[in-house]
Amino acid sequence: MIIRSAEFKCSSSRLGQLPGDALPDFAFIGRSNVGKSSLINMLTARPSLAKVSSTPGKTRLVNHFLINNDWYLVDLPGYGYARASKDARAGLARIITDYVLRCERMHFLFVLVDSRHEPQAIDLEFITMLGREGVPFGIVFTKCDKQSPGRTEAGMEHYKRRLLEQWEELPPMFATSSEKRTGREEILDFIERCLK
Repeated sequence: MIIRSAEFKCSSSRLGQLPGDALPDFAFIGRSNVGKSSLINMLTARPSLAKVSSTPGKTRLVNHFLINNDWYLVDLPGYGYARASKDARAGLARIITDYVLRCERMHFLFVLVDSRHEPQAIDLEFITMLGREGVPFGIVFTKCDKQSPGRTEAGMEHYKRRLLEQWEELPPMFATSSEKRTGREEILDFIERCLK
């Protein structure tokens, strides 16, 4: 897929504020500071489309970006940001679950995990919830340039083994690096196949 245009459309805190058209959403979510904004900017080839911050928890709303006037790339708030207040965490959790579980326009959800870490309990719990609720999703391993290809592959295999303890079939998986643009074609081609 060639990205011809990418523009910010709107931010929302509830489903009633989402775009009123019928274009499909492809959403991205992950723990705070997993590299979501960098990945979105890499995929769209727009370095400042999504705001990148070294401070976790900056994304607090559901952000819609219109791609090629054909579909939306959706930047969801990160989960698991411990430094936020209890009320703030509860508010973010509500925004996330409302969108992920109730948004009929969401076509597919990309769950980002840091390729350098063991499977985290919070990610596994979130993935289990997606499976239980029948939400279509894939797993994006980020920051693969920060370690050797062998370590990335071993980490992905470890993840697969953990998931196969509960799952009969594995979701799609993508290895990415925002700095080296690794995984860009694979993710965009996957979205293109979904749109067809």
